[in-house]
Amino acid sequence: MSEHKEKFRKELEKPPIRADYLGSKKLLGKNAVITGGDSGIGRAVAVHYAREGANVAIVYLKNDKDAEQTKTMVEEEGQQCLLIKGDLSSQSFCKTIAEKAMATFRHIHILVNNAGMHEDEQKLKDISKAQLVRTFEVNIFPFFYLTSYLLEHMMEGNVIINTASVTAYRGSDHLIDYASTKGAIVSFTRSLAKNLADQKIRVNAVAPGPIWTPLVINAFSTEQLKKFGKDAPMGRAGYPYEVAPAYVYLACDHSSYVTGQVMHVTGGDVVNG
Repeated sequence: MSEHKEKFRKELEKPPIRADYLGSKKLLGKNAVITGGDSGIGRAVAVHYAREGANVAIVYLKNDKDAEQTKTMVEEEGQQCLLIKGDLSSQSFCKTIAEKAMATFRHIHILVNNAGMHEDEQKLKDISKAQLVRTFEVNIFPFFYLTSYLLEHMMEGNVIINTASVTAYRGSDHLIDYASTKGAIVSFTRSLAKNLADQKIRVNAVAPGPIWTPLVINAFSTEQLKKFGKDAPMGRAGYPYEVAPAYVYLACDHSSYVTGQVMHVTGGDVVNG
């Protein structure tokens, strides 16, 4: 990371859960798989789930240190954490995730499709074919792969939660390919929810606005980071611990009549549709 960006790292030092967040056994006895769970929003969701009583399987690409830190946080909440390392764009790896999670927990009640990537490009012509393919391979294809494999073992009352983005609704002039994948996630969520309604498996999504995550700091320029989140009505970017409770709500029985919906945690941006 460049010296100029280093000062923004303090935004990543916030804890993934509020000290005053009191778990109330909303997910007691449940097991969850969370992709991209080693840091950022995924880490916050994992720790919130653990405080609510769930065991967690964390899928991550390569950052062993972050993954181990998340595992420690989950275990400090008294829950089990399984780490699964690999590239989600590989269909065979997605099958391995399902096999390992089932072997460890015997049942998966919650799937959180959260992993994603983006690269900043100011012009459409600068998005190479390789970047375009990689963005779709990471951001939407695994939603199909992993969900399909885990659905073989899921049953009535189980839940699938997808991470979309406010960019799916308002667009992004410098993240065109990323925003396109997030739009696909919204459609995937709505379509799969209808498809699984008869099986009583609920499918919803969370569409965060600007949130401080390692992905943002690594991908954006210093000038972009200076302005990050400032155009939100609340005048700032949010933190993962401010998003994660939405995933708790959608995972627990309090949202039993909610499916095919997208929750918007955007710092005040009004989103229609």
